[in-house]
Amino acid sequence: MTQRKLIWQIFPANLVILILTVICIAWFTRSSLETFYLEELEDGLVARAYLIRLPVATMLKREAIGELRDYSKISGRESNTRITVIMADGKVVADSNENPATMEPHHNRVEIRQALGGEIGSSLRYSKTLGKKMLYVAIPVYDESQKDAAFTVIPEVTAVLRMAVTVDAIEVAMQRIYSRVLFGLAALALLAAFASLLVSRNISRPLEEMKKAAERFSRGDFSGRMSTFKGASASLEVSTLASAMDRMAAQLGERIETIRSQRNELETVFSSMVESVIAVDSSERILNLNSAAARLLGIEREAAKGKIIQEVLRNIDLQEQIKQVTRTGTSMEDEIIHMDDEGQKFLQTNIVSLSDQHNTMHGVLVVLNDVTKLRRLESMRRDFVANVSHELRTPITSIRGYVETLLDGALENREDALRFLETVLRQAERLNEIIDDLMALSRIEQEADHGHIKLETGSLCMVLDVAIETCEHRAEDEGVAITLDCPDPLQLPMNTTLIEQALVNLLVNAIQYSKDGDTVSVTVKTATENGVDVVRISVADTGVGIASNHLPRLFERFYRSDKARSRTQGGTGLGLAIVKHIVLAHNGRVEVTSKLNAGSTFTIILPLTR
Repeated sequence: MTQRKLIWQIFPANLVILILTVICIAWFTRSSLETFYLEELEDGLVARAYLIRLPVATMLKREAIGELRDYSKISGRESNTRITVIMADGKVVADSNENPATMEPHHNRVEIRQALGGEIGSSLRYSKTLGKKMLYVAIPVYDESQKDAAFTVIPEVTAVLRMAVTVDAIEVAMQRIYSRVLFGLAALALLAAFASLLVSRNISRPLEEMKKAAERFSRGDFSGRMSTFKGASASLEVSTLASAMDRMAAQLGERIETIRSQRNELETVFSSMVESVIAVDSSERILNLNSAAARLLGIEREAAKGKIIQEVLRNIDLQEQIKQVTRTGTSMEDEIIHMDDEGQKFLQTNIVSLSDQHNTMHGVLVVLNDVTKLRRLESMRRDFVANVSHELRTPITSIRGYVETLLDGALENREDALRFLETVLRQAERLNEIIDDLMALSRIEQEADHGHIKLETGSLCMVLDVAIETCEHRAEDEGVAITLDCPDPLQLPMNTTLIEQALVNLLVNAIQYSKDGDTVSVTVKTATENGVDVVRISVADTGVGIASNHLPRLFERFYRSDKARSRTQGGTGLGLAIVKHIVLAHNGRVEVTSKLNAGSTFTIILPLTR
């Protein structure tokens, strides 16, 4: 059904009522005027009839019919009235307009019957004789001789005197008056209709403006107010409604602003969360997710909304958990393994149901916490404990065994006792080296964390010369040559003592795993990486090399790629870990490339400026 404006509901109804009222007034006015004029005309006819009744009665008594007819014609002509005299038997004896001899009996006429009954009769009808609409008034004519002074004897009606006039003049006058009345009513109706339109407009206009204001409110624009509709011309209902809508707009504006502020806060918190958060509805479609979840899933955040969870997260375990929580409404915590382009990830899952204020569940909230680093750290911690225990247990077991042997009687044999004590001394020195390296590593980490490592600009080539000089004696013993390619002068901010220690550790490893006649090459080059000028210090050997599966963990504490050979050749297993932390303390990084039986290359990359 088509809805109309309020003005077109009020104004047409008022217009119809107004038109009906005008029609009723016009009809009532016409009827009243017509009745009034007919009554006035009837009274005039009655008066005329009474004026000539006595002469008519006298003539009838004298039976002067000819004289009566002449009198009727003269009186009718002078008064412009049709005068008819009818006897009691209905015979017409005189008429001012027609020949009585040709006229039919009139005893059945309404007014005649009333007059014969002693009353004043009247009738309004069409006259066939004259062909006009006539008003007839008839009065009884009595025998005057029967009257007495006391009116004790009712005289006999001997004849009827009828007066008649045409009503055409009345109808013409009525038509003229009615036209004027209609014109006046039409003008009044137009004015009333215009006034009704103004009143309807005055009623509907504030409501239309309120409708527009309400539409602005629905769009979130609460800047406008309806105070303009609360003036003296406004109705109480409109003013009250305008005040109520103003209060509603103010309250809605405050609440929406509060909701918007809370939403922005929640969105900020939601987006900045480290944990991946995904909201899923009861149909397992994604309602929302934060940036961390988008990065985890490797998709665009907006593109994921509305998709089924199976489309964006292909993990059977997590899908089953979501189904279970959706089905039962019970929260769940677990840990799953997720595979992506970066490899295997450990995800801690926490899934809870989403409910409204009526406690009706509409979906679930999935929180994914990437604990891959934590699990790797735990694995490294376990390996570290196992390795350090193994590294410490070997010299301690050796020392304990030789000491027990000495206590059991080996002291008696001086040569054996000296050999055993030398072994104990070596193992004690090995323990001391392990402790020194652990202390050094701990000190480097602590100083780097607190910013206590002082960097001073110095000559890198000079530091390399000192490091090579430190390792030359051992290289000569192993039959390994060391070469240096360093553009001089090359200055960079560094802690010379730590950089020297890192280079010594790399050189010692390279010499240790090289064969007689091999060469260890130290090369220094400058480059630009990601807009930053860096220096690349490479230590390359042509030794046994390292298998690729060992490279990711090569810089862990006590990690050995070839445990048996490493221990036979000495070392604490902490050298590369120390190198890594020294480089990190200088805001650099260390890389390694290697191939079995083809040698290894360790590269320290340091920024040229602080």
